[in-house]
Amino acid sequence: MSVELKNEFGSIDISNDVVSQITGGAAIECYGIVGMASKHQIRDGLTDILRKENFGKGVVVRQIGEELHVDMYVIVSYGTKISEVAYQVQSKVKYTLDKSVGMAVKSVNIYVQGVRVANV
Repeated sequence: MSVELKNEFGSIDISNDVVSQITGGAAIECYGIVGMASKHQIRDGLTDILRKENFGKGVVVRQIGEELHVDMYVIVSYGTKISEVAYQVQSKVKYTLDKSVGMAVKSVNIYVQGVRVANV
């Protein structure tokens, strides 16, 4: 699947992997996010943090009409207010995708897959 943009000059297809990389990069910059997690990787209550090249496994991008819907699977830092962290990620992702891809983001759904204690 890919995101398709149409304008007066033709059409542009952007791979979902590219959108996932942009989305994951924007999310990881937010305070309180330790990393991205795979949506299928929970075993015995444990999740692994995805590396930068694997952000696509922690992000699901859907296009319905002219709008994007994004599902993100994240790991948050212990001691942060999860609702505030999720709101900041939603705002940052919507802004970043609007500026880089140029499509309206209808929803950014955050799924917290785990909480990690920061290393001291």
